[in-house]
Amino acid sequence: MPTSASARRHFESLSDAAERTGLSVRTLRRRIAAGHLPAYRSGPRILRVDPADVDRLMVRVPTV
Repeated sequence: MPTSASARRHFESLSDAAERTGLSVRTLRRRIAAGHLPAYRSGPRILRVDPADVDRLMVRVPTV
């Protein structure tokens, strides 16, 4: 069954996610270990995250 381009998931490396959000790779790894950020493994060393999941870590701080 073919998947449409809009249904295809996109992943990024931890270094790309860190650069995009201003977080460190170490922080992202801690969030993965704590269960706050889902990660996907492809092989023994390749770890990827969904950009939408990373974006959900970023919570707006309410202003007064």
